[in-house]
Amino acid sequence: MRPRFAAVMAAAAMLTVSCSGIVDPSKNVTDTFTGTVAVQGTSIPGHPFSTDKTGEYTIKVTSLTPSSTVFFGVLLASALSDGSCVGNLPPIQLNSFATVNTPALTGAIYPGKYCVFIYDIGTFTVSQNYTLTVSHP
Repeated sequence: MRPRFAAVMAAAAMLTVSCSGIVDPSKNVTDTFTGTVAVQGTSIPGHPFSTDKTGEYTIKVTSLTPSSTVFFGVLLASALSDGSCVGNLPPIQLNSFATVNTPALTGAIYPGKYCVFIYDIGTFTVSQNYTLTVSHP
């Protein structure tokens, strides 16, 4: 009886290893987006990305010009069923006090279609050009 149990356990272990589980963040892909946000504005349409795996994501604004020291907002939302990032999408996570070159949003992510938006929280005095990165499985 014990050899049969050991064989079942070995098969289960091999099956677990071969299934795609949570992706190690060091194996994430990185998407880079650029755009402009007007004073009192939002980056519309947002920047779409998708993942077919479970893991961790990180969104970081790597450049904001001409005012790289101001606070701004970053929002993650589910995309529409067609993958578009327009309209009034309910937020999944947001940070209204993001800064350049620090993770603005991070956490667990599941397979799906997503949108990232950058917005002025009232600190912009002129339009801002930005570059942001999204690291995801």
